[in-house]
Amino acid sequence: MFELETAISLIALAVALWLRPWRMLASTTRRTAQGPQRKISPLITPLLAGLVLLPWFWALPTLVHMPLPLQLSGACLLVLTLGWPLAIPSFWLIGLAAALLSPAMRWEAAMSAITWLGVVPATLALLLGAAIRRLTGTRMFVYVLGRAFLGTVACMFISGALAQVTGHAIAAQIDEGLSMVARWLMAWSDGLLTGMLTAIFVAFKPEWLATWSDLLYLPKPPSDNPSR
Repeated sequence: MFELETAISLIALAVALWLRPWRMLASTTRRTAQGPQRKISPLITPLLAGLVLLPWFWALPTLVHMPLPLQLSGACLLVLTLGWPLAIPSFWLIGLAAALLSPAMRWEAAMSAITWLGVVPATLALLLGAAIRRLTGTRMFVYVLGRAFLGTVACMFISGALAQVTGHAIAAQIDEGLSMVARWLMAWSDGLLTGMLTAIFVAFKPEWLATWSDLLYLPKPPSDNPSR
């Protein structure tokens, strides 16, 4: 199990690094009347937020002992904000930070979190997003409801089901049927969080979404004046 999770995560990391995701964080220079000004990449803000908040979510089951551990992922949201190539190495940093936060979280558990809470749902979100865009085009309503909300629910549940099939149980004392129901309910928690934040970012901070473009999703209406 540990070997499989390590292989999946390492392959994803190698592909992501081959795509050179750090270019998305490069600052740009813009010429103004006052002279050239350097602009920091807006994606640094969601990146830092993910690196600070998600380790606590991932380490929660080992920090708070509950009969049914509750664990949010945030992987699909990170894919929407950072893009898949930049999100994958972020998951490794988040998993390492979670292991450092919780003494009870061993490296095997951290690798499991990197794989099933990060890499697998993020990759599923990438594939599902490409399929939705190909089938429906660029529509804001579909982006928020289909990709961010319902798409996150589907990706998180499929990832959790794959984890359970390969032997990663939520808790030893919970049977497989109840465990699958718990994964379905937790997937909706991730979907609600991702959908809500994505809708807010689309309205107020679209520059925080690497997968969003005003030119694509908000086309200008045709002019009422006919051309002469």
